[in-house]
Amino acid sequence: MLVDSHCHLDFPDFEAERAEIVARALAAGVGRMVTISTRVRRFDQIRAIAEAFEPVFCSVGTHPHNAAEEPDVTADELVQLAQHPKVVAIGEAGLDYHYDKSPRDAQAKGFRTHIEASRRTGLPLVIHARAADADVAAILEEETGKGAFPFILHCFSSGPDLAATGVKLGGYVSFSGILTFKNSAELRDIARNIPRDRLLVETDAPYLAPVPMRGKRNEPAFVTNTARVLAETIDVAEPELARLTTENFFRLFRKMPQPVEAA
Repeated sequence: MLVDSHCHLDFPDFEAERAEIVARALAAGVGRMVTISTRVRRFDQIRAIAEAFEPVFCSVGTHPHNAAEEPDVTADELVQLAQHPKVVAIGEAGLDYHYDKSPRDAQAKGFRTHIEASRRTGLPLVIHARAADADVAAILEEETGKGAFPFILHCFSSGPDLAATGVKLGGYVSFSGILTFKNSAELRDIARNIPRDRLLVETDAPYLAPVPMRGKRNEPAFVTNTARVLAETIDVAEPELARLTTENFFRLFRKMPQPVEAA
């Protein structure tokens, strides 16, 4: 079994065929999917999707792009919403200096709020980091000093220093379809140096479809292509890669119930 640790099933790209997309993922051997929140004020939509499909779970949080839209989100609110049985993670939150869609101070404030909620709930924080490696690492170091919290550096496309900091602080590193791109040799080098017990795979669907689907709308079933390249990159057989990333997933996402066959 494989797990898509990060997708966005609430996005309009999937509205017309959500049930078919989930079915295709299951047929491809993807037994669990986590659909990720980008706005707390739209959490009802995320929750409804997770409730509608047994293998789909969700997070709760505000994406850094939307940090300025939701400055009033508190750790208390996140903790309360996270009590829902289908919520298995906090976020995604973090820093994005590539697009800078929200002021950087608002992004940082939101990031720290989500860290507090992760620390209090024990649920993993899904971290978005783009063109902000040094500041993400600094906040992780500082906040871990106040008390550890579980986290995942999702859709990793940063440099080796942030990967090393994340691993040092107990975090996990998740690779998306970017890993399969021809010009991602440096990213594959980073993947080789991640401890095998910290590796995860994801789609970030509907974005970043892996080769040979690049250029198409991504969907959870395509995580098999990323897993295949990650297996080649770290020189393990595909079934072993599926086993280790799935075990890593359930170790990090502890609230997630395991399928009977994977228990």
